[in-house]
Amino acid sequence: MTIEEVQQEIIADFSAYEDWMDKYTYLIELGNELAPIDDAFKNDQNLIRGCQSRVWLQQKLDGEFLIFEAESDALIVKGLVALLLKVFSGRTPQEILDADPHFIDAIGLRQHLSPTRSNGLMAMVKQIKLYALAYKQISSQKK
Repeated sequence: MTIEEVQQEIIADFSAYEDWMDKYTYLIELGNELAPIDDAFKNDQNLIRGCQSRVWLQQKLDGEFLIFEAESDALIVKGLVALLLKVFSGRTPQEILDADPHFIDAIGLRQHLSPTRSNGLMAMVKQIKLYALAYKQISSQKK
């Protein structure tokens, strides 16, 4: 599936719920399905700055694909992390850099999250894109 197809799937999944309490419950369910990361990766280096909650984002390059693992100490934020991993993990750095995460607005996250949570979500997206940029530059230097 392409990033766009995954985003369309997320939009369809969220459109099945009319009430925002149901959407929050769905987000929490997504977060509960997220595999925990190793405690060794829960360090300051992997901590996302700008999030109200604690979010750790670990990354590695597997061939040409960037793989992310993440965890949060807050239920809804963990669900947000799960959405971002669904969209961005397992992609090439260029795919990540080219992607516009429009699903965030399409499902209404920005207007239904507190300003601090919304800022944290955007900080997570920014960090994912920064990792993609760094890995792209490293790859281009090896060629």
